[in-house]
Amino acid sequence: MTRFARSLAVAVAAAALSSACVNVSVNPGHMAAQVSSSATKVTPIASEAEIAALFDRWNASLATGNPDDVAANYAVDAILLPTVSNKVRHNHAEIRDYFVHFLEKKPRGVILERNIRFPANHVAIDSGTYAFDTISGRVPARYTFVYRKTGKDWLIIEHHSSAMPEKPGSKSH
Repeated sequence: MTRFARSLAVAVAAAALSSACVNVSVNPGHMAAQVSSSATKVTPIASEAEIAALFDRWNASLATGNPDDVAANYAVDAILLPTVSNKVRHNHAEIRDYFVHFLEKKPRGVILERNIRFPANHVAIDSGTYAFDTISGRVPARYTFVYRKTGKDWLIIEHHSSAMPEKPGSKSH
């Protein structure tokens, strides 16, 4: 299966699964949570707090400065669409290579808005906005982490991060 076909299959599966998900939205700035679900019930095998802690694990691996520690958070078939590179990363070697260079900036991430959903028993999605404080300044970005539980471990299977398109303080649409 080509990379494009695999990515397309994942997108189709995610679209199909998204019609049957539990959605937990948390906005730390407003200290409010919203829970909704579709007619088809999925029983998550993790809590919202457990999935939120996966970002903390990933962020702690950034703090080590070791790209191997960061890459260990990703499944062998993971895809990374990184914040500060136009190149899609398709495997551990490519993901590690991205973090070799990104870690030079000494990034420290903070979640600004988080939305956690459980489209399937062994799949969780954490998406929202975060910012990286780096030696070059703050980089606000949007993110999506898709996690899959394999055995006892939750690993990232899809990670998309993109810089915010609007300047801070500009009027949003």
